[in-house]
Amino acid sequence: MKLTRTADLWWKNAVVYCLDVETFHDSDGDGHGDFRGLIDKIDHLHGLGVTCLWLMPFYPTPDRDDGYDITDFYGVDPRLGTLGDFVEFVRTAKDRGMRVIADLVVNHTSDQHPWFQQSRSSLDDPRRDWYVWRDQPPPDAEQGVVFPDKEKSLWQRDRKTGQYYLHRFYKHQPDLNVANPAVRDEIARVMGFWMELGLSGFRVDAVPFLLEAPVEDLPDPHDYLCDLRAFLSRRNGEGVLLGEVNLPYTDAMAYFGAADGVGDELHMCFDFIGMQQMYLSLARKDASPLAHAMRERPQPPRDCHWATFVRNHDELILDKLTEPERQEVFAAFGPDEDMQLYGRGLRRRLPSMMGDPQRTKMVYSLLFSLPGTPVLFYGEEVGMTEDLSQPDRLAVRTPMWWDAAAEQRHDPDSLLSLVRLLVQRYRECPELAWGRFQVIDAPDAAVFAHRCDIDGGTVVVVHNLGDADAEVDLTDVGGELTDVLSGASSPARITLEPYGFRWFRVEADG
Repeated sequence: MKLTRTADLWWKNAVVYCLDVETFHDSDGDGHGDFRGLIDKIDHLHGLGVTCLWLMPFYPTPDRDDGYDITDFYGVDPRLGTLGDFVEFVRTAKDRGMRVIADLVVNHTSDQHPWFQQSRSSLDDPRRDWYVWRDQPPPDAEQGVVFPDKEKSLWQRDRKTGQYYLHRFYKHQPDLNVANPAVRDEIARVMGFWMELGLSGFRVDAVPFLLEAPVEDLPDPHDYLCDLRAFLSRRNGEGVLLGEVNLPYTDAMAYFGAADGVGDELHMCFDFIGMQQMYLSLARKDASPLAHAMRERPQPPRDCHWATFVRNHDELILDKLTEPERQEVFAAFGPDEDMQLYGRGLRRRLPSMMGDPQRTKMVYSLLFSLPGTPVLFYGEEVGMTEDLSQPDRLAVRTPMWWDAAAEQRHDPDSLLSLVRLLVQRYRECPELAWGRFQVIDAPDAAVFAHRCDIDGGTVVVVHNLGDADAEVDLTDVGGELTDVLSGASSPARITLEPYGFRWFRVEADG
């Protein structure tokens, strides 16, 4: 691959790192992190090999939903710093070769946002139609509640005007009406503001919900997503939209845009299906579910990509598994009710679930070798575990383990050292990001093997998802094998130890 042809599509082989400014590093001892603290630790991220930082919400907020309830889309929460601190952070990140993207949370606001305060003030207020109001909730008002332990309906009665407003999430987070042109213009203005301050794009929160309210007034919601993409590209030609689209593959594909072109909506969609099938494979110690998902996963448009992850900042959602499959994963990785959330996911981090350092390392090898852009959640590189004493999703959003980072920094056998190595080798293997992907049949059910080919280059990767030795025969891959992680030559017939993994570069015979 020629770098001159691919560098503008930087997201295709990026290493994305998600963090919460509030929990990353406390610079002044006041009990929560801030932008100055993040700047202090920027070289940890640079040393890890991160190329793109994704910031969770840092905007002014009542903080009833960990910052996702926003009262000002144009500011920084005073606890975290100032706009000046933000600009200094972005400049420092770019100095270290890292782009920055941030959460774009525009499907709802806090009920304390001035827009909503105006909207609810009277039936004829100019901002009334900035939110979704009805005289009566529809018959299906109880369907689709995101947080069933907290809410029973998607509609909440406002006592002042007597009408009901839509809230896909909590009742203190009323949904914006994106069918209103004024709202769409304001969202574009928000994007333009942050790009002027140095952002290289956005992670778009809950994209399907953003386009659903109200459908009858927005004839083709995807036209709106296409407009957002066009606006972003005009303002910043390298800008990226990374979408949270937890839908089956065939439905998620629509969010990339035209499948027969280069893609004109989201640049990347998270691969929720592959992630969930991976956990089913891990629970069964059988590669078949993951192999099936990877074979079925559609190829995105030319300039688009899937984003791969093994853990994120929410519950480990398993909603696309069948109920028996979900119970298998619960039994393996979260048998206690307190470890589960909303009946659909787990509020645990990966090392706790795996219970074995080698197994944890094997999963991160999967993350960096599966086709797609790898996304890390802060603390994954040092083996952070959850704190189940914290409520709901906050169990996995606790302060970063800097002591663990210091202890592991010079240990060649640590998880931190391995993640650094995986990042480096991933960046050195363009086949993994750009190549044609193919699952390789393996006689042992515990073995997941695949290859990626492009421009005459081939990388083959094998993983043992089981707890017993597994034999692997790569005679048919067509060349001499060099271990990418160690640099040593390798025979075609190998034995993978329990939870073992190998990356190979194939040199053609002759």
